[in-house]
Amino acid sequence: MTDLAVTPCITIEGASKIYGSAGGPIRALDSVDLVVADGEFVALLGPSGCGKSTLLRLIAGLEPPSGGAVFVRGAPVCEPPAGIGMVFQRDVLLDWRTILDNVLLAAEFEGRSRRELADRARALLDRFGLGRFVDRHPWELSGGMRQRAAICRALLCEPSILLMDEPFGALDALTRDDLNLELARIHQEGRRTIVFVTHSIGEAVHLADRVAVMSPSPGRVVEEIVVDLPRPRPLAVRETPAFAAYVAHIRELFTRLGIVRGQV
Repeated sequence: MTDLAVTPCITIEGASKIYGSAGGPIRALDSVDLVVADGEFVALLGPSGCGKSTLLRLIAGLEPPSGGAVFVRGAPVCEPPAGIGMVFQRDVLLDWRTILDNVLLAAEFEGRSRRELADRARALLDRFGLGRFVDRHPWELSGGMRQRAAICRALLCEPSILLMDEPFGALDALTRDDLNLELARIHQEGRRTIVFVTHSIGEAVHLADRVAVMSPSPGRVVEEIVVDLPRPRPLAVRETPAFAAYVAHIRELFTRLGIVRGQV
């Protein structure tokens, strides 16, 4: 279990988020408290509309909280912090740029030389099975290949924090399993801090050191489950009694919260 008191990386204190609408204010998040340790993999798990993506945007500095505060490495988040990579649910690649140029877009955003990072971009694309497609355009690739390119773009500048907003939700099961394993390897090799949004209980348990379960809207963290399964975790870990016990516990919690129905 990670000692959160020693090396905090992300600290969320009483964060709330309220959006205005024609029908009145909508409270997306309500007094969220969460601490993510340096090098920890935390999954945010909950139903649609519970504020998982909103919480990720607060960490990334893309939106300010309506109340409370968010800190990255002890500094309050008022703008996108340095050293953060983000992968969205949609790949948001630019169709008029080649795959290599899409990955190198991250260098441009950080004011770094494309030439300096071109070799790293090609190496990442090779690692993700896209080495033969560097000169192709996004519209020539499958959804899974496009999402691989988006992950390469997020990793290009070697961020210490990786935020992932349900990046595999639209992929087929085999591609999703493959990318789950690759993401686990990336986490273990670099010991990056990863915050990963998902709707899948199994995916959360397989990948995370800790699962933060969120309530229906307005979202708040109702329970944090430490996943004490050894790493590396092959796909076969999903067939073990220990894995099944974590899944059953979270499913029962979802039933109590009214997110899923109980036995009929």
